[in-house]
Amino acid sequence: MAHRWTNTLTHEDVTSERLFLNRRQVMAGAAAGFGMAGLGTQAAAEEALEPNSWEDITEYNNFYEFGTGKGDPAAYAEALTTDPWTVTIDGLVDRPGDYDFKDIMARMTVEERIYRFRCVEAWSMVIPWNGFELADLLEMAGVKAEAKFVRFETLYRPEEMRGQKYRTIDWPYVEGLRLDEALHPLTIMATGIYGKTIPNQNGAPMRLVVPWKYGFKSIKSIVKITLTDEEPINTWKALQASEYGFYANVNPEVDHPRWSQASERKIGGGLFSPRVPTLKFNGYEEEVASLYEGMDLRANF
Repeated sequence: MAHRWTNTLTHEDVTSERLFLNRRQVMAGAAAGFGMAGLGTQAAAEEALEPNSWEDITEYNNFYEFGTGKGDPAAYAEALTTDPWTVTIDGLVDRPGDYDFKDIMARMTVEERIYRFRCVEAWSMVIPWNGFELADLLEMAGVKAEAKFVRFETLYRPEEMRGQKYRTIDWPYVEGLRLDEALHPLTIMATGIYGKTIPNQNGAPMRLVVPWKYGFKSIKSIVKITLTDEEPINTWKALQASEYGFYANVNPEVDHPRWSQASERKIGGGLFSPRVPTLKFNGYEEEVASLYEGMDLRANF
């Protein structure tokens, strides 16, 4: 079982939702005995977050499988069938196979995690996810010693995912992580939001969440996970390598070629809400910077 972390963000920092306010605070004190610093301590000290709404999280999305507009996923994702659902885990694992999603959930420890979410388009949210650590799922399949990377693949079902009828991108959507990134305790597979089953437009029934990376790394509606010894291509790097790299760590010092990454706009604050400074690694620098010690983060963007 992967190590559990505490989190200094509270429900006052999160998109508001009345049914969630009475739930337990995210991992409140649960890991205090480990003597670990709270997640995002610097971020909590440096910015005051205005609460969003449930609608912000579920109606303002990028999910090109349903269309390129921010409202398209909420408008069209109802067509997606998520039960039954099977996840194939293969490659450099001891127990490759097709894993039933319900069987996966029966074996995983689901927790509530409040994480900052930062899009490469320079907008942000704070989202209360429910999910389990990716490390636990990979442990279930058994990672071989020679594995170095993890590749993820989204469902391809154009009869239900209307955006896939158009060659917007090369379907299916794919993503990748270095193995140590995948095994980090902050990295989760999200299966819910606000204690509810994750909506289709947010990546049902299971999506990746890596809170220190830009949102396009958080691949949705995953059907395949492959352990490999070679760096996998990811969709956005394949589309435009000069603009989107493999690592995609939130870094205000490295601009997108067409816009600055130094600040961001919090969704829910209105069209004219003030921009706020973007935090290195999205506020999780203390927890994850050591993964990239000695790396040139401008070259490895």
